[in-house]
Amino acid sequence: QVSYSPNMRLVYDMLAELKHKLPKTAQPILHSDQGFQYRHSGYQAKLRQMKIKQSMSRKGNCHDNAPGETIFNLMKREKLNRIKISSLAEMQAVLRDYVYWFNHIRRSNKLKYTTPIKYRNRALGLA
Repeated sequence: QVSYSPNMRLVYDMLAELKHKLPKTAQPILHSDQGFQYRHSGYQAKLRQMKIKQSMSRKGNCHDNAPGETIFNLMKREKLNRIKISSLAEMQAVLRDYVYWFNHIRRSNKLKYTTPIKYRNRALGLA
């Protein structure tokens, strides 16, 4: 989800989209920083209702947020810093394309020169 403002509507829309994409057997953990949206009682209640475990960065400890920051850094270097985006709709399309490319096409030497999806499927014995 993208928005001009990091408000509760953005967070609830994200959860609504996630609800339809999660497999029934999933046991997800959703990590965030300590933004007001993620400390909001309505958000936390929705996570409990969806059986999603909340994980939140601790104050003054950036290390637990490193994986999220790493993907944002890569996305900026590999895509966002190279193009001009003129609208929210364009940003949404760019992000959707980048996430697909990152997961299905981009090979990583940290994943034995394969894509994240292929690496995950091998680890789960699905490939």
